[in-house]
Amino acid sequence: MAELTTPQPARHPDPTVRALALAYLLFERPDLEKAGQFLSDFGLQTASCSPQALYLRGAGPEPFCYCVRRAEKARFIGFGFTVSSREDLTRLSQLPGASAMQPAEYPGGGELVRLTDPSGFTVEAICGQTPAEPLPHRDALPFNTAAQQLRVNDTQRPPVSPPEVLRLGHLVLEVADFQATCGWYTRHFGLIPSDVQVLPDGSPAVVFLRLDLGNTPADHHTLAMAQGFMPLYSHSAYEVIDADAVGMGQRILKARGWQHAWGIGRHILGSQIFDYWQDPWGAKHEHYCDGDVFTADHPMGVHPVSREAMAQWGQDMPASFTKPKLTPAALKGMLHHLRHSPDLSLKKLITLAKLFG
Repeated sequence: MAELTTPQPARHPDPTVRALALAYLLFERPDLEKAGQFLSDFGLQTASCSPQALYLRGAGPEPFCYCVRRAEKARFIGFGFTVSSREDLTRLSQLPGASAMQPAEYPGGGELVRLTDPSGFTVEAICGQTPAEPLPHRDALPFNTAAQQLRVNDTQRPPVSPPEVLRLGHLVLEVADFQATCGWYTRHFGLIPSDVQVLPDGSPAVVFLRLDLGNTPADHHTLAMAQGFMPLYSHSAYEVIDADAVGMGQRILKARGWQHAWGIGRHILGSQIFDYWQDPWGAKHEHYCDGDVFTADHPMGVHPVSREAMAQWGQDMPASFTKPKLTPAALKGMLHHLRHSPDLSLKKLITLAKLFG
């Protein structure tokens, strides 16, 4: 296998395994009731709950896609990838620092191996889950265009209720050690870079990584990473049926008093129609529809990074969307990574601040 010193982003010729899907996210929160209320208004359904943990799902066959564990402090723990077999788990269990294969004590069961990526996020590989019964959801609304009227003697009346989340779509992280972290995912889970946004010096600022599903189309990105000054959760995204569901989500979440982050608009890279909301602890969650899909042979695109490059139309990305909270712990972390990360420099931080501040 090629070494992790291969400049990233780049696909790996012989990855340890090829992930099949983004399975779930893992969070800790001090108030499960408050967390559950936001996620319910957002459109997720309760799969299982106890005094110590809450599991939520979308309308698809995945037994759960979101786990909230009770803890004193709110934090993002990590996430899970679905892999194809126990043989994949065995290969991953042989990586440095990996756990042994073990039963998954989650809805749907299965087995998993637990790893830690170079930025410190927990990554679980899971297989053998028992699918859940899909939940009913409305069909996409028929759309009349000037050239074709599909809806005659009928009206559009989507229900005034939280949009039905179909599935967990993607996760975006900020990392200080960009090269090592990106290389770890391409090498060990077979992720393929779809697009990279670069700084004026040519170094990567954001990479959008998709699953390698061969000739089966995969989402433009399942995991994205941005160059930052410390490891952070940026946002997660959840697919809904159509643009009316995105708009209804905004109506419901605004009416119920939740904090809006950005939208509605359409992304340039990935093309999704999007709308972002914050949970009670400031973690961003995105409704989206109409995203791009690529087969494994599609080449990587390279683009200059800028705030204007984030959306085709809609509200410009607000500075608050990427502005970090400069707490004492954050400042300490920034100084640590400036000293120790080969991908960070004061000049790069100033450039990023000018682009997105």
